Amino acid sequence: MASTSADATRTRRRFIAASLVDSVGNGIYVPLTMLFVHALTGLSLFSIGAGLTAAGIGALAFTPVAGALIDRFSGRRVFIGALALRAVGFALYPIADAYLAFLAVALIIAVGAQTSQPSQHALIGDLAEGAERDRLLAWNRSLRNGGMGFGSLAAGALLMVDGTGGFIAAALAMGAVFATAAILVVRVPATRKRTPAPEGPGAPAGFRQVLADRPYLRLTGANFLIAFCYIAQSIALPVYLTRDVGVPEALAGTVFAVNTAMVAALGVPTARLASRGRRTRGAALGAVAFAVAFAAFAALPHLVTGALAIAAVLAVAVLYTAAELIHSAPAQSLSVQAAPEHLRGRYLAVYQLSWSLARSLAPVLIGFLLDAGSWQLWAALGLAAVSGAAVLLRTERVLPPHAVQAPEVATAA
Repeated sequence: MASTSADATRTRRRFIAASLVDSVGNGIYVPLTMLFVHALTGLSLFSIGAGLTAAGIGALAFTPVAGALIDRFSGRRVFIGALALRAVGFALYPIADAYLAFLAVALIIAVGAQTSQPSQHALIGDLAEGAERDRLLAWNRSLRNGGMGFGSLAAGALLMVDGTGGFIAAALAMGAVFATAAILVVRVPATRKRTPAPEGPGAPAGFRQVLADRPYLRLTGANFLIAFCYIAQSIALPVYLTRDVGVPEALAGTVFAVNTAMVAALGVPTARLASRGRRTRGAALGAVAFAVAFAAFAALPHLVTGALAIAAVLAVAVLYTAAELIHSAPAQSLSVQAAPEHLRGRYLAVYQLSWSLARSLAPVLIGFLLDAGSWQLWAALGLAAVSGAAVLLRTERVLPPHAVQAPEVATAA
């Protein structure tokens, strides 16, 4: 028994190490995407934006295929493939000087990025169960924030090199980082657990079963609404804080730093507290907290000015991050726990589409609301958050009991 426990601990440590390395690669790339591609390819910013959008749409269409591959080959193998795709893509970027070559490389990287999340969560579902699965998801989430923060600092250091040398070094570094992450996942033993699929002539199979599972589709719909609350931080806040609140542009970066540090430091302890209750209610509470934070953001221009505005912005940023911490742990656990083991890949692929669609729609919707005025955006986001919370609470009674609350916690209660 001791040996089995030690093996499980080693397995999870290897997975956590792979997740950290993967996050460092994301941290190098995400803040510099347009600048990075422009420096390496020499293409116009409009051409790059159009190409990245086309690649994103292509990767979005690949998501259902990724779900089927996860169910067929396991989350571990597909996660290894996704990391390998990104490693190859970034290694090829320095020689992608033609537009078609850029599109091909961008599509490779986008497919790898789009496939990583569901396959990684499916792997977590194979490695652990119940409350232990919640803890592993929390570690993964916290390390993702910490790794992205470190990667952003590494990107700044690489770009201190003159000319395109720094961007070439960044491309090769990202290729090496994702290749290292893939090797670390290879060292994670295959521990897949399978349950038999339902039998009978009327039993739905594949994506037909996912689409027939109304409770899970409700979870996905609720996440689609609440996803805009997360995306607003990167798209809306910098414009709103500088234009409407009148704070220095540098403060927008400070808000991001506060958010990243809090999520990295408090993600695991918050998840432990959340695991003691019902996941649906914890996620709903986080959504309501988002609405409260948005009301506070809307009130900032009317209540404070000058130095007080800076302190007030940081205080509301802490409230916003608290909402993210409260919501993210139980919501992410719900998506994995409510998915049947034999179709976990397809279920998580459908859930991933809620994030992808929100990211695709957010720029145009948030841009329209920002142009409409100073409060319309926060009113719309608050309404989306509260609506998502209501859907979660209504869905609780029709979800499997083990998805709503870990069996060991329910037994103790």
